[in-house]
Amino acid sequence: MEEVVNLEVGDLDLPRRRLMVRQGKGGKDRRVYLSPDGVAALEAYLRQRGDLPCACLFLVQKGVYKGQGLSVRGVQKRLEYYARLTGVEVSAHRLRHTFATNLLEGGADIVTVQELLGHASVTTTQRYTRVSNQKVRDDYFKGMERVLGATQAG
Repeated sequence: MEEVVNLEVGDLDLPRRRLMVRQGKGGKDRRVYLSPDGVAALEAYLRQRGDLPCACLFLVQKGVYKGQGLSVRGVQKRLEYYARLTGVEVSAHRLRHTFATNLLEGGADIVTVQELLGHASVTTTQRYTRVSNQKVRDDYFKGMERVLGATQAG
């Protein structure tokens, strides 16, 4: 969540559907790509946010700290609020797991997911992912087709 609260408006590159996470995991910068829905949501948020002087992307909307950057606890409280409102169990950690698992099940390479999550080691990424039995099954049959095809061709 610290990566989210540290985002600045200048880190966005919406025309190219990406943003820069500065000093993320392991103190490294990395580029993160945005879906069309993500870009649309950020554009709508920026219109609502207006041209405020704070460089932070996500701001407190009301109260004493209005116009200042959100804190990690502020993000946690919002996640908790929406979880209660919707009845969905959600946390930042669970969102990372879901993101990684969905990418893998969609055919993304583990090294790509590692880069997107900002992990130094692919072993860490493997712990973050829960590969479904369907993905394991599909990978097995694809691999076996290649092996059998190579044996039959030789």
